[in-house]
Amino acid sequence: MTDIAAIAKQIEPEVKSLGYELVRVAMIGGSSDPTLQVMAERPDTRQLDLSDCEVISRRLSDWLDANDPIEGGYRLEVSSPGIDRPLTRLKDYADWAGHDARISLKEPRGDRKQYSGTLQGLDGETVRLSGKDGQDYELPFADIASAKLLLTDKLINATAPLSTEGAEHIETLEEQE
Repeated sequence: MTDIAAIAKQIEPEVKSLGYELVRVAMIGGSSDPTLQVMAERPDTRQLDLSDCEVISRRLSDWLDANDPIEGGYRLEVSSPGIDRPLTRLKDYADWAGHDARISLKEPRGDRKQYSGTLQGLDGETVRLSGKDGQDYELPFADIASAKLLLTDKLINATAPLSTEGAEHIETLEEQE
């Protein structure tokens, strides 16, 4: 079995040397068609365009070929985390405070393992969340199995593309009516 955490630690310096931040490394697709998925972002914009993906992909392909840390065949996929991005680093919870998220814990807390609500930031290494049920929660980062932002109008506006080139050619449904 491939140690994804070890691979992430090994490829992170490669990604950083190009001026990007590593967001997540995962092996997806199962044993018949495995894909090493690498999500990265520009630290200044939290976005990645196609040319950024190409740069990272070339560097990582060379590194993976030279170091061969994964047994057997696989594909490499480099992408942006997207709008409804995974929250994988402690700093993500502070950076995205004020936005809605879904958090799953490794082990149930009482009778719950899933929480949804608005991120309120951090208190040390504890994620603060105002739940959709009206309660406030403090969830230790170490207890979180997975988390992601939820798609909302507020999130869409906050992550609008930096380039609007070509936007004048986009038709909306209202314009068509």
